[in-house]
Amino acid sequence: MQVRVGVDVGGTFTDVSLFDPDSGTVHVFKLLSTPHDQSVAIVDGIRAILDQAGASPADVVYLAHGTTVATNALLEHKGARVGLITTRGFADLLDIGRQKRPSLYDLFADKPPAIVPRYLREEVAERLRSDGTVLVPLDPDEVEAAVESLARRGIEALAICFLHAYRNPEHEARARDVAEGTAPHLYVSASHEVAPEFREYERFSTTVINAYLGPVMSRYIKNLGDRVRDLGVAVEPFVTQSNGGIISLRTVQDNPVRTALSGPSAGVVGASYVARTAGFEDIITFDMGGTSTDVCLVKSGTPTVSSQRSISGYPIRVPMVDIHTIGAGGGSIAWIDPAGALRVGPESAGARPGPAAYGLGGDRATVTDANVVLGRLNPRYLLGGRVAIDYAAAERAVGRLAQGLGVPAVEAAMGVLRVVNSNMARAIRAVSVDKGEDPRSYVLLAFGGAGPVHAAELAAELGMSTVLVPTRPGILCAMGLLATDLRSDYVRSRVLPAVPEAVPEVNRVFAEMEALAGDWLDREGVPPEKRRFVRSVDMRYSRQNHELPVAVPDGEFTVQVLEQVVGDFHLGHEKNYGFADPSSPVHFVNFRLVAMGDAPKLPIAALAKGTGTPPPDAVLERRPVFFPAAGDYVETPVYARDHLRAGDRFEGPAIVEQLDTTTVVPPGCAVTVDAYGNLVVEVGRA
Repeated sequence: MQVRVGVDVGGTFTDVSLFDPDSGTVHVFKLLSTPHDQSVAIVDGIRAILDQAGASPADVVYLAHGTTVATNALLEHKGARVGLITTRGFADLLDIGRQKRPSLYDLFADKPPAIVPRYLREEVAERLRSDGTVLVPLDPDEVEAAVESLARRGIEALAICFLHAYRNPEHEARARDVAEGTAPHLYVSASHEVAPEFREYERFSTTVINAYLGPVMSRYIKNLGDRVRDLGVAVEPFVTQSNGGIISLRTVQDNPVRTALSGPSAGVVGASYVARTAGFEDIITFDMGGTSTDVCLVKSGTPTVSSQRSISGYPIRVPMVDIHTIGAGGGSIAWIDPAGALRVGPESAGARPGPAAYGLGGDRATVTDANVVLGRLNPRYLLGGRVAIDYAAAERAVGRLAQGLGVPAVEAAMGVLRVVNSNMARAIRAVSVDKGEDPRSYVLLAFGGAGPVHAAELAAELGMSTVLVPTRPGILCAMGLLATDLRSDYVRSRVLPAVPEAVPEVNRVFAEMEALAGDWLDREGVPPEKRRFVRSVDMRYSRQNHELPVAVPDGEFTVQVLEQVVGDFHLGHEKNYGFADPSSPVHFVNFRLVAMGDAPKLPIAALAKGTGTPPPDAVLERRPVFFPAAGDYVETPVYARDHLRAGDRFEGPAIVEQLDTTTVVPPGCAVTVDAYGNLVVEVGRA
């Protein structure tokens, strides 16, 4: 037996999926996360799912996981103590930034704390011109003295950031060699290796964050590797990157910043794969877990990817799936602000103590407690009975909230759902309406443990007509890891006019990146027939400050290809900004290459066909569920998801329960089970 395992670590739950190619069976398992050491829950989950599948650790031939270690270190400011060595005169660059106010109308807005305090920054006399030629040579003795000074101050990691190093890495490479020879215990991060792009502030920030995360991720990787080996799993685990691909632990140790959004990206990849199989190319992914909600727009089957974003106020210049995250999840705590208004989140009850309904000591009302009181979640248990529900505790928590608001408990619970749904609707508008896309022309693909509970009402609020709920929505991130390819992104900055004379240089830059990518794919053991390269360029009009990405076709870059790319830039500019100026000169700024190694995909089996009506044994019970359209509790059938068959159709109100989530179907909606077992919810079409 040879099995493939995917593990996704969330703030509340850790999800595990296992695929057995011999039988075509997919096994799933869900357990509470262990925030103090994520590797504990990972290994416990792997052990449990292997027992469930009747497999042994030696049978595991592939293991990939998504982790929030880097994300949490950034959000909680629990990274390493970092020092910085930079070009003389540029030590204050991290404080100056772009001189933009983070919140235009907030006169008291605070900047995030400096990752590198001013006293841990050293300057050395070196300077490169913008074309990479040397203006002031580097003095290795000065670098050695700077490293020794910082080491005496107790740094764990060192960032080396020189001006224009993206054009010529010679000085940074020499400084790195000196640092590693002088203080071999330090984690060293050089900007030309982490973010070889122009715009020094973003490059410096990304490199410093890479150093900040380096020791944290190194300790985590060691713990995970040791625990996995002790379990008896021989293969090296892969890690999900922020760009949606996977990389080996070796690569992560050098570039931990690539995992800043590791966890959510796997869900987007899995959602895109499920949607394509179901016949939907344009979707908005809606991943609501216990702590947060992640949304992403997927157009023509491809998730949108951003070359830069900020996390906790720090700009990070690496490719990331363009996910918008808010603090709204099943564990989000409801509270009353000083003005007496009801708020939900971003504070979460997490896995411990969790919502009051979990009976683990939580006593503040959460979204989960509101859903329990309203009858939307099973009042006795979750996770197939592994988590007992304390209905009375949920009722008490919501009752205290209601007392503070001066309203009945039912109204308070419904208010919690309205507020959290409104927060999530704003997040979806941020990835669609704010970027010129109409959410009404997209399908809402709901997953995560709480996503299907809220999806239909959320879609109605946004005017979306269809919700797609995958067969295993609560563990889609983990299953997405079984459909994820190896991926590495390469970039080179060259500001060139987009004219025929630039064609040879463009070919040279792409050839250089393809050679580097080929070496990486060789190290990862990817055969030539499973390799793919995707090229693009960042372009702008002359004297513009920001660029637009434009796809570049395969093959030699010729004058004809140049004309096509320039034409596509004009079209893209008009779409994004409402105008184009074909008479204005156009420049290349960044050249990008995505290298991918195709991995085996998780096959999605067809579901046995039903009669069009759910069988009698599909109805587990009927229970009172509150729906605002009815203004009261309504006796509602509760269906067992595992008993539904392809082609079955029923109307709301209804509840569909399964191991990893619950789907709420309000009155006025209709559900059809498609050929692969997905629930297709038609909003307002009963």
